[in-house]
Amino acid sequence: MSDPGGARHHHRVDARRVIVLVDDLRSFVDGRSAAVARTSAAGVELLERYRGRRLDELWLDHDLGGDDTIWPVVEVLERAAFDERPFDVGVINVHSANPAGAAKIAQVLRRWGYRVHVATGSTDVGYVDSRA
Repeated sequence: MSDPGGARHHHRVDARRVIVLVDDLRSFVDGRSAAVARTSAAGVELLERYRGRRLDELWLDHDLGGDDTIWPVVEVLERAAFDERPFDVGVINVHSANPAGAAKIAQVLRRWGYRVHVATGSTDVGYVDSRA
């Protein structure tokens, strides 16, 4: 199922664990329930939709196809923390194959108090979505 903004929900989001994945091509290889955004604009839209709710995991890829990157999503997280209203995120997993981009995302988000794990090369995500 797709939203007009490019957000795609592969599975019903589990009410007990809220997981958001922002990646242009990859999905969770184990099929776990997650809200998925394929563009930065869809990622921003998903964050806003979950505003005020706990996100157990937020998975971020740096390069989102063409000239699109994760930075608009990172800026929303930064702005929320700057306004002293940070998003309630258990852990942000940066799984980008772009090591410099992943390091910069982690540096910026840690500065604002978010718990960040650089998961470059994670086997949790892979190219399993043939419709991407």
